[in-house]
Amino acid sequence: MLRTRVITALLLLAVLLPILYFNYFPAFAVVSTLFFAAAIWESARIFGAAPKAALAWGLAALILFAAIMYYGSGPDIRLLFILCVAIWVLRFVPALGFGLPPLASFANRMVAGTYAIAIFGCFLAIVVLFHHSPMYLLSVLVIVWMADIGAYFSGKAFGRHKLAPSISPGKSWEGAIGGWILVLLMMFGFSLAPALSETFPVRLLATWGWTGLLAAATVLVAASVVGDLFESLLKRRAGIKDSSNLLPGHGGVLDRVDALIPVLPLAALLSFWF
Repeated sequence: MLRTRVITALLLLAVLLPILYFNYFPAFAVVSTLFFAAAIWESARIFGAAPKAALAWGLAALILFAAIMYYGSGPDIRLLFILCVAIWVLRFVPALGFGLPPLASFANRMVAGTYAIAIFGCFLAIVVLFHHSPMYLLSVLVIVWMADIGAYFSGKAFGRHKLAPSISPGKSWEGAIGGWILVLLMMFGFSLAPALSETFPVRLLATWGWTGLLAAATVLVAASVVGDLFESLLKRRAGIKDSSNLLPGHGGVLDRVDALIPVLPLAALLSFWF
């Protein structure tokens, strides 16, 4: 299992790192479009869609995102990011406490539609951040990665108090706090490196100071935890372990981007102020 996981990760890096290093947008657009279509297909399956219906949703997402990559996203994209943030605050965060509607209900289809909008906003945010620069995009992604890494090791070492035992028994408050601390240390390290002056954490610090950086880091780390927990809630209701088997050893695309879905639109929205 570990060998498969490592091989898959290395193959993904072999594809993504050259694209980011050479700042080659056409290849980036192709990869982003394929991953978005896969995420929508997985989401439809998790929400109970029949196999043919889920495939149709995935193909429709492929066509839609490809068209947006070709024609452009339009001037009101920040309104989409505001909508995504509102969806998380008003609908998905409360669902962690109150639960989800039955799979066969109309309310479930409404949640499925709003989650698709959230995924759409996430992938458009990826494109917006890439247009700023590949390094800028990576500096946002690393916030989520560091939060996840810090939470894993802190939870293993110190985890005593469960964060959401009915949704994800392995997560603890100590792990979440450890991830938050690691993110703060990473952001502080970024501020000391002149070569990283145009990254998200440093621009955040230059605009809002240390108090603003602390507040933003706290909100972003909390959003990453919420994104992870919400997908766990969806999978628990559907009775599945992974969103799919598209990424051997890792599960599906949603399993890799679940924490990014609420974070990236928020980070892109904050970036409009920089």
